[in-house]
Amino acid sequence: MSVRTLLCLMLCSRVAHAGDWPQILGPQRNGIASNELLLPQWPANGPETVWESSVGQGFAGVAVLGDALYLFHRQGREEVIECRKASTGETVWATRLQSGYAGGYSDDSGPRCVPLLTKHRVITFGAGGRLTCLNREDGAQIWQRDTWADFQAPEGYFGAGSTPLLVDDTVVVNVGGRGEAAVVAFDLANGATRWSGIRDTASYSSPVLATVNGTRHLIVVSRMNCLLLDPRTGERRAAFDFGMRGPTVNGATPVMVGDSVFVSSSYRVGSVWAKIVDDSFEPVESGEDLLATQYATPVEKDGLLYAVDGRQDIGPASLKCIDPAGQKVVWEESGFDYGTMIRVKDELLFLTCGGELIRLDASPDGLSVSARHRVLAATPRGYRLPALSRGLLFVRDDSVLKCLRVGN
Repeated sequence: MSVRTLLCLMLCSRVAHAGDWPQILGPQRNGIASNELLLPQWPANGPETVWESSVGQGFAGVAVLGDALYLFHRQGREEVIECRKASTGETVWATRLQSGYAGGYSDDSGPRCVPLLTKHRVITFGAGGRLTCLNREDGAQIWQRDTWADFQAPEGYFGAGSTPLLVDDTVVVNVGGRGEAAVVAFDLANGATRWSGIRDTASYSSPVLATVNGTRHLIVVSRMNCLLLDPRTGERRAAFDFGMRGPTVNGATPVMVGDSVFVSSSYRVGSVWAKIVDDSFEPVESGEDLLATQYATPVEKDGLLYAVDGRQDIGPASLKCIDPAGQKVVWEESGFDYGTMIRVKDELLFLTCGGELIRLDASPDGLSVSARHRVLAATPRGYRLPALSRGLLFVRDDSVLKCLRVGN
């Protein structure tokens, strides 16, 4: 056994537990950092930079399991999947895949999706629709599917951008293929198609799994619908219209609050609050007054949602606390850059596209900011989601990945 393989075995020899960030939006795919604890105060000039490294193109944030960090980016004509030591940034292995994707509406041709980590695998979904499964120990390819070719999926405005979801022993992907192949489940072991269904194209929203009254549901926002599916078979249980024709996207991930789901989009789509009853939805449409967020997923605390309202390409944005069940805005503060946020206990970390990291209370009593520091260069492409693991916050812009000490 090589020294490199032994090192990665030590880094990767566990499944996700408290402190890991193994997929988009963290352990439960809801933007909440479980069992993390922020430092009482950061240094006067901002959180300590533990390490930083140059990176290639892409909108994909990182995923972390133990001391293994997984970066998915593009260098030249290759999409690169790297395993690095989270504590130091040292590269353990790198797997390079040829990519012919050229951005249409964006000049960034890198991957859009956060890596998905399992006990032994790394799953990536490239901008050109290529789904790849690697061995976490050494980066060796186990299987690969060209979803665009296999299911005749149209390219969309920004390529493929919905992060896959692990459901038992399958990988569920918002493919958007022609015919009955909007959502497809692939066998984790070999990549074979396990099921496919629904007639629609893909969105940039990532699917979630929810259990309501003992029944598991797969919730997928496609191009024009919010779908309630059987996670074992893909059978459609319920759906409601959600989307708008023309140059629009659905980008935010659905948020579960108890037995209800909340979805939001800009482009005159607005928001919908839908209770799940048996195998059906009871939707309440909110329009754009409650919330209209371009792609940033709201985070929940005590039944309230904290969210960024607006669009990055138009700006400025507002920070909002909303009560989705009561259909009301609790408070709103305008004048912010667009950005994304995660919750740590009773606080929020808001990373703006202007490169600021803003620390604020998750409280219905109004906006209370405790720290505000520039940690990245301002960028018109500040889409990347931050990741928080064991007190380390990983943030990136167009060219730099930084590891910041924000917690214990």
